Amino acid sequence: MNVMLIRDVPKSERPRERMMREGAQTLSNQDLIAVLLGSGTKSESVLQLAGRVIQHFDGLKLLKEASIPELQNIKGIGEAKAVTIKAAMELGKRIQQFSVIDRYTIRSPEDAANYMMEEMRHLTQEHFVALYLNTKNHVMHKQTIFIGSLNASIVHPRELFKEAFRYSAASIVFAHIGMKFLGRNNNLLCF
Repeated sequence: MNVMLIRDVPKSERPRERMMREGAQTLSNQDLIAVLLGSGTKSESVLQLAGRVIQHFDGLKLLKEASIPELQNIKGIGEAKAVTIKAAMELGKRIQQFSVIDRYTIRSPEDAANYMMEEMRHLTQEHFVALYLNTKNHVMHKQTIFIGSLNASIVHPRELFKEAFRYSAASIVFAHIGMKFLGRNNNLLCF
């Protein structure tokens, strides 16, 4: 079996070097995963391993939700590589939320839905989330109050209002989100 290792790839075509020269935006998803992995195995290059990771999770959508043990189930992905991928996915989520959190104003249920949409789009369990707003309806704090089972979440009123008092919230938006945010059984309550 003829294995092409990364050292066999011309230096100008290696993902890390291309990223340095051309920028991250020019790399494919496979190239970006290869940069995170850093190295392949004895039997395959880092590019081949990255390709298998993406293929295993059918693209980035499922990879985003993969657990460390799920990543480690892929031959060639040990604890260190699994943790690196998971950390990169978490950073991506946080960066995406960072710009949204910065002085987001809620004036309608649609604004609240748009604010929470990306983070909650792919949930697999019921979530009850509270948004605490100041007098200008800017989001001061967001907190998941309860994560339920596949189809239920039980919330006690004291949990809902405890954070409101802590942040001196002028108003609160409660969201009960089901398995798919755009799917069934979703409610927004504004106070």
